[in-house]
Amino acid sequence: QVQLVESGGGLVQAGGSLRLSCAASGSIFSINAMGWYRQGPGKQRELVAVISSDGSTFYADSVKGRFTISSDNAKNTVYLQMNSLKPEDTAVYYCNAKWGQSDWDSWGQGTQVTVSS
Repeated sequence: QVQLVESGGGLVQAGGSLRLSCAASGSIFSINAMGWYRQGPGKQRELVAVISSDGSTFYADSVKGRFTISSDNAKNTVYLQMNSLKPEDTAVYYCNAKWGQSDWDSWGQGTQVTVSS
């Protein structure tokens, strides 16, 4: 299994920046991809960004050019650098790992990001 622990959320003004971190432990060598999802108030959880084991990345249109996902394999950690934050980015952000032959899902506990206008 894979366990995930997130950190780095908080309150920031519009236009500001935050960096989220997600540390993985357990069966890390079985991880195929890691990503960030978010769930805003009254909304469904949505994909924000993904980084695969080969380093390829994918971003939701709403965050392209503002958010950057990266990984530090030595630390088994994935980061989400969020710049030019907008109030609509306010959400609980969840780290996700897909691992094993069946791409099982592991989730972090979530971290709150609040962007004030």
